[in-house]
Amino acid sequence: MGRAPRKAADRIEQLKGVNRRTLLVGAGASAGLLLAWGIWPRTYRPNLNAAPDETVVNAFLKIDNAGRIIVIVPQSEMGQGVTTLLPQILADELGADWRTVGVQSAPISPLYANTLLAKQWLASDWSRLMGGAGDWAIDQYATRRALMLTGSGTSVPMFQEAYREAGAAARVLLCQAAAARWDLPWESCDISNGIISDGGQRTLKIGEVAAEAADFDLPEILPFRQGQADRLAGRDLPRLDTPSKIDGSHNFAGDVRLPDMLFASIRQGPIGDAVLAKVNEQPAKSVTGFLKLVRNERWVAAVATNWWAANKALDLSDPVFELRGPPVSSASIDAALEGAFSGSAGQRLYSQGDLKPLFDNATILASEFTVASGLHLALEPMCATARVSDDMVEIWMPTQAPALARAAIADALDVGEGSVTLYPLHAGGSFGRKMDFEAGVQAALIAREMGRSVQLLWSRLEDVIHDRPSAPAHARMAAKLGRNGTIEGWLAKVAAPCAMTQTWDRIAHGKLPHEASRDSARTSTRLAVAGMELPYALPNWAVDHYPADTGLPLGFTRANAHLHGAFITESFIDELAHQAGIEALSFRIQMLGGNSRLARCLTTVGAMGGWQGGIEGSGQGLAVHVMNGAYAAVMVEAALDGGKLSVGRIVAAIDGGEQVNPDIARQQVESGLIYGLALAMGASVPYANSMPARAILRRMDLPRLADIGEVTVELIRSTAAPAGLGDIGAPPVAPAIANALFTVTGQRFRNLPILSRT
Repeated sequence: MGRAPRKAADRIEQLKGVNRRTLLVGAGASAGLLLAWGIWPRTYRPNLNAAPDETVVNAFLKIDNAGRIIVIVPQSEMGQGVTTLLPQILADELGADWRTVGVQSAPISPLYANTLLAKQWLASDWSRLMGGAGDWAIDQYATRRALMLTGSGTSVPMFQEAYREAGAAARVLLCQAAAARWDLPWESCDISNGIISDGGQRTLKIGEVAAEAADFDLPEILPFRQGQADRLAGRDLPRLDTPSKIDGSHNFAGDVRLPDMLFASIRQGPIGDAVLAKVNEQPAKSVTGFLKLVRNERWVAAVATNWWAANKALDLSDPVFELRGPPVSSASIDAALEGAFSGSAGQRLYSQGDLKPLFDNATILASEFTVASGLHLALEPMCATARVSDDMVEIWMPTQAPALARAAIADALDVGEGSVTLYPLHAGGSFGRKMDFEAGVQAALIAREMGRSVQLLWSRLEDVIHDRPSAPAHARMAAKLGRNGTIEGWLAKVAAPCAMTQTWDRIAHGKLPHEASRDSARTSTRLAVAGMELPYALPNWAVDHYPADTGLPLGFTRANAHLHGAFITESFIDELAHQAGIEALSFRIQMLGGNSRLARCLTTVGAMGGWQGGIEGSGQGLAVHVMNGAYAAVMVEAALDGGKLSVGRIVAAIDGGEQVNPDIARQQVESGLIYGLALAMGASVPYANSMPARAILRRMDLPRLADIGEVTVELIRSTAAPAGLGDIGAPPVAPAIANALFTVTGQRFRNLPILSRT
């Protein structure tokens, strides 16, 4: 007998569920461990609020009586377009009119857990050994903790199927409701451009039957839309967030205004284990509007009736911090990376073939590369607004991890998580910085102290000092070329701390930044060398990771370890091509094996860019990269003009699968290319005495419009599953530039930023 049809909400709630047979087959010898933790998947119901005229269809959709389609989005909008992409998927399956679609941020719920990013982040040798059971364990951990994470281009790959099912379920229910009115089979009805019809003369608007639709049952097999007429997926639809950002009505964290609200600025001391030693409040009292200094063991905040007064009062109060432990400097970071190679914590993480007999008594080509930490430098500094009363805590802030942020705020205030309401706002840029949420915790503590609503905004100086930059790295590369110019052996030894491990320790385990940096210093992990896994079919290669304690707290960033991994790998590949006397594009093609998608990217970028073979004086350079199902080839034209880097042209060919909105996909890639250019030119600072030596944006050699020439992005048509494209553009840019500069200078640039300066 078949199972009884399920309600719409139940169908969507079970999207992440597993049945008993699936669990027992996948668990194998590890079943006992998982059984002890809890074998059965739990059922979670939508916790959406609905206005009197709104109907909650499922966890991802509400429809009001006027026919407005309100799509619930759990992912943080940071400029990448996710609040258009996910609604576009749902609206396409529903058959909605795009003009009626709106967006609402999701509340914290297990239904919105990003298990894909959780598996990327938390996978270990243990979970990989367990296979499917290990994946299930991480899925359950992420779901039960409601890990709503945004990052690493996982939003569409993670939620595409859920939004398709949500849209299809709503379409079926609406057709059932309309068919009941017309007394005919629901299968004869359909929805197009927001209108339900029976294929003849009768029509209804979606809003007219939305309330009735929720009472019907879904069929056992959920039908998806067929045909291409009036489809929304694959079209360059206008972004839903653009109009409000153009007219200024879009609210970011700094735009929040509450009754009787105060403003705060903060100082947190130097980098490391720093505690507040003393502060002089008397001079601050001379500032008009200043109200109070709020002290914490590790920071002090000034509160005033306006932010300028608060920041000025902090300057005058001249807080002094005591640094416990050695100070962080560029020299100490370099020494820690160098010293890691002689440490005992190194581990071989990737290995294929046998390098030892190849390298013994052979001529080996070797190079060393260094990569400095890259700052986030988002347009919007860290900011949060808090209102704390006896029975309620409310926080307005951008965050890439809302459930973890809420838990941290509740813990800091010693209240239950149910007492904390977090309103997730769009971020004015992030690049991963909003994965941390310390500003929200600080704002809540200050608001409780003041007994009034408080908006905390970090100054740009504070944002630079206490940024959590990308990981620095030092690599020793060695390779053996065969007689025919092929690479017979490849060995990468990489010293680097793991920024993702540090981030997780902070946001999930509550460790202080210096504690997370110290505790991860002896842990070898693939997360630290993720970009070093080769896209080439080499017979013998290996990657060794040497963890390092640099003392510099690091954080989640765009592309994470792929930033230094691609620079090191693709720069060294170019050196080997030159040594072998083979043109750089052909050298790469011959090593791709069956990687046809990357081969097509390479040939496309060569044809579009007018590749001249990397001849002397051409100023052209190539690089490729693969990550998370996306394939990229980048060609640049670069030069040195009076000692300053000039990039006249960037051409990228990207295979990211079947994209929901090609125009947004191009925007994401272009943004990544410019981010990669910023890392090549600057976006990093030297450190001395646990402070950055410079913190003014105009002194960081960031690219300006005048520095950026023509940018061309070609999206290669593909029927593969869609990949996130927010990261893929960034890693290959710097090595392509370094390779281009070699053709005009004859010098290899093995440091990032390429023209490092103090």
